[in-house]
Amino acid sequence: MTSLSRKDWILLILLTLSWGLNWPIMKMGVRHFPPLTFRAISMIGGLPVLWLAARMQGASLALPRGRTFEVVRLAVPNMLVWNVFMILSVRMLSSGRAAILGYTMPVWAVLSALVFFGDRPGRNGWIGIACAMTGALLLLSSEITTLTGNPLGTVLALIAAAGWGYGTVTIKRSSLEMPTISLTFWMLALTSSAMALAATLFESNAWQMPDMATIGAIAFNALVIFGFAHVVWYKLARTLPPVVSSLSVMMIPVLGVFSGAWLLGETPHWQDYAAMALILAAMSTVLLRPGTIARK
Repeated sequence: MTSLSRKDWILLILLTLSWGLNWPIMKMGVRHFPPLTFRAISMIGGLPVLWLAARMQGASLALPRGRTFEVVRLAVPNMLVWNVFMILSVRMLSSGRAAILGYTMPVWAVLSALVFFGDRPGRNGWIGIACAMTGALLLLSSEITTLTGNPLGTVLALIAAAGWGYGTVTIKRSSLEMPTISLTFWMLALTSSAMALAATLFESNAWQMPDMATIGAIAFNALVIFGFAHVVWYKLARTLPPVVSSLSVMMIPVLGVFSGAWLLGETPHWQDYAAMALILAAMSTVLLRPGTIARK
C-alpha cells in the first residue's frame, strides 16, 4: 500500500482546512440563495482558475482521443452526484451534520470495492472504518431528533456520500492517462454545464441578486474549493488506495463541526470531542501504519 509522502501530508493538511471551513461557508451561501444556482456559479468561477493553473504548469487540457466517455463516467459520481445532492442537503441540515453524513463516504468506498471490484480492505483498513463510523454515529446521536425531522436532507447527504465513495474507487482504477488538473478541469466543465441546466430548469423563478455573504461564499468555493481542493483530492485519489485516500480526510467533518460552531453558533456536544479522538485513531490506522488491500 502506498503511504503519504511529505508533500502529500502538506497537501492533505491544506485540503482538510479548505474543505472543513467550507461547510459553514456553504451554509451561509445557500441560506438566502438557490442552492443549485450557488453551486453552478461557483463551479463556473472555478474553471478559469483551473485553466490558468494548468497553463502555468504546462499541462495539456486536450482530451485523450476516444476517452471522452471515460471522463464522463468519472465525472458523474465524483462531481455531479456529490455536488447536486450534497448542496441540497446542506440547505436542509446544519453544516456540521451535513459534513458528518457526507464523510460516511469511506464506508461506501469499501462497499463499492467489495461489490463492483471484489476487493476487501486489510485488518487496519477495517479497524479504521470502524473507528471512523463510530465517530460519525456519535456525532449524529446528538442530532438524531433533528435528523429525524429532516429525512429528505439525510437521504440526500447519504446519496451524495455513496456517489463519492463509488467515484473514489473508479478514479483510482481508471487507466485514463492525463494530468490530474486536466481531468479535474473537464470533470468540472461537464458538471457545471449540467448544474447550470438544472438550476435554470428548477430555480430560475427564485433567482435574485446575491448578498455579500453569498458572493463571498461563491468566491471561496470557486477559488479555493474548485480551483485547489478538488485537484488535490483527485491527486490523492488517483495515487493512493481508496481506503487510505478516504480515511485520510476524515478530520474534515470534525473541522466542519467546530468551524460551524465558530461561524454559525452551532454548539458542540461531548460526542463531538469523542468523535474527534476516534477519527484521529481511524486516520492513524491507514496513514501511520497502513495495511494492505487484499484482492480476491
